[in-house]
Amino acid sequence: MISKKWLLALGVGMVLALGAAACGDDDDDGGEASASGLSGTIRIDGSSTVAPLTSIAAEEFQGENPDVNVTVGTSGTSGGFEKFCAGETDANDASRQIEPEEKRVCSENGVEYGEVQVANDALSVIVNPNNPLTCISVETLNQAWDNGSTVDSWGDLDGLDADVGDEDLELFGPGSDSGTYDYFTEAVNGEEGVIRTDYNSIGENDNAAINGVAGDEWAMAYVPYSFVEEAGEQVKALEIDGGDGCVAPTAETVQDGSYTPLGRPLFIYPSAEALAKPEFDAFLEFYIANQASLTEAATFVPMTEEQTQASEEEISKLIG
Repeated sequence: MISKKWLLALGVGMVLALGAAACGDDDDDGGEASASGLSGTIRIDGSSTVAPLTSIAAEEFQGENPDVNVTVGTSGTSGGFEKFCAGETDANDASRQIEPEEKRVCSENGVEYGEVQVANDALSVIVNPNNPLTCISVETLNQAWDNGSTVDSWGDLDGLDADVGDEDLELFGPGSDSGTYDYFTEAVNGEEGVIRTDYNSIGENDNAAINGVAGDEWAMAYVPYSFVEEAGEQVKALEIDGGDGCVAPTAETVQDGSYTPLGRPLFIYPSAEALAKPEFDAFLEFYIANQASLTEAATFVPMTEEQTQASEEEISKLIG
């Protein structure tokens, strides 16, 4: 089955191609626009959350610059930073900001870098569509997911907004190399990496969580917004009560700041060495200049005008 993200990406590519053709019609000699002259290889690794967006950006960029090869890996935010700080990659996709220990390793290895926001995410708590719940509080999520939790059924949870009986609770979540894991545990359990150990770990495969919840009427998981959007009616995203009432995970609530504490920015970290290469600079500029259409194609939450301007200014500073 072809992913909807890639079908949408194809549509974006067709629009770009038509635009290029229209520009070519304006040439005095009627010929095609000249090639960019860029070539080389760009190596990106890191977050499985950000990877679908970066992959679409890479495909579109390579369509305009066929002599540039952009590879995108999914070692997880933490696993990606290990490679990045060892000088093995040009950039790291990240679903959280770089941490002090990672900064230290990069510094020890002489890897300098920048931080550029590329999109937003509504980290979503999902259940099966047959589950009658519509909203869940951060306190209840903590009760289910915290380190040492003995909750094994829905009946053990407090403050639910519907009667779910005492059905067994099956939990699916990412592994410890995931930035989603880091962000969720800190936001819900109060400390990064603090979580019960008896859940079904999906590693870096967020689709495994979608499948797990779709196939189990009483399962729960947390996944990036784009995977929920792509899953359609297979799963249901719960509204989150962070203390000010129930708020649904949407582009609007992330952008206006009301989806707390699970609304988050997404990043790419370019190395100074990569920023010295014109093909990488061109890719990074392309990424942000086209972020609105790219995020739509990848079903991500786009940046606000202010965020986009900040990223453009950061890129200008890094390249300049």
